[in-house]
Amino acid sequence: MSNDLENLESSVLADIEAASDEAALENVRVAALGKKGSVSELLKTLGKMSAEERQVQGPAINGLKTRVTEALAARKASLRQVAIAARLASEKLDVTLPVRSSPAERGRIHPISQVIDEIAAIFGDLGFTIAEGPDVESDYYNFTALNFPEGHPAREMHDTFFFQPDEKGERKLLRTHTSPVQIRTMEMQKPPIRIVIPGKTYRQDSDATHSPMFHQVEGLVVDKSANIGNLKWVLEEFCKAFFEVPSVTMRFRPSFFPFTEPSMEVDIQCDRSRPGEVRFGEGNDWMEILGCGMVHPNVLRAGGLDPDEYQGFAWGMGIDRIAMLKYGMPDLRAFFDADVRWLQHYGFRPLDMPTLFGGLSS
Repeated sequence: MSNDLENLESSVLADIEAASDEAALENVRVAALGKKGSVSELLKTLGKMSAEERQVQGPAINGLKTRVTEALAARKASLRQVAIAARLASEKLDVTLPVRSSPAERGRIHPISQVIDEIAAIFGDLGFTIAEGPDVESDYYNFTALNFPEGHPAREMHDTFFFQPDEKGERKLLRTHTSPVQIRTMEMQKPPIRIVIPGKTYRQDSDATHSPMFHQVEGLVVDKSANIGNLKWVLEEFCKAFFEVPSVTMRFRPSFFPFTEPSMEVDIQCDRSRPGEVRFGEGNDWMEILGCGMVHPNVLRAGGLDPDEYQGFAWGMGIDRIAMLKYGMPDLRAFFDADVRWLQHYGFRPLDMPTLFGGLSS
């Protein structure tokens, strides 16, 4: 009998050791200690033994049950530790990694959007409002009402994006400047008028400093007393605020634009002695940044105003160009490449809205 117990114990203990997980170990326990288990069946035989046999076999069988129970408990604890270690290995979290920033931290505002907001902040403080108009314009609003004569080079296909003629033979076009909004505003609003017009414009031109689609901002003031002195003051205040310098020196040169008379181009004093850097308000160089003038009487008439009663001044500049000058971006084409690395470098935090009191580009 003792040999049978030893063999059974060896077999059960071997099965316990071979169990690879808790489910397999439970099967071994049921096979040994369950109602019909091998050890349980031996315990049932004690009732049929004589007193002398029970004195010998009882302790032996109970001892076997105790050793099997202890072996099962030890193996179960070992398997549980292995399972916990495996789970920790598969579910571990490296808490040394930096916390991912929020979308508001990662996102960036395009420099063009930033500069438009800066322009709106500056001119809003000067009492101007924002005006907008359609990108697709008629020949009348884009050229005729702005005093462009027939045969003007800007009316040619090599400079302007024209659509196919409609059923009336009229050709729509992509506006070449934001000036049509001036006419539309004068038609709908009585003076005094003080507006700035930021928006997209289109011309057939493309190189490092020109793009087929670019951005302009124009300004228009119309009332009974507007004059060149007012114009110069507005432009000086804008340039000081935009380039964030205490003073600027500007030079007004005679020029020609169909929609203004007299017409002027404006240079601003700058320092270009450092490679790739332009500093305004200092130095001995000059840089042309915009065109301006008094609104032509024919343009006032096209807007439904009497030039004997009203007069006005207007100006226009490229938003892309002044953005490049202020923030040191060398190539205009990168503005439209949608390169996230470029935007991360030159872009602006979305919640840092430009204000005059807080700093435009802070």
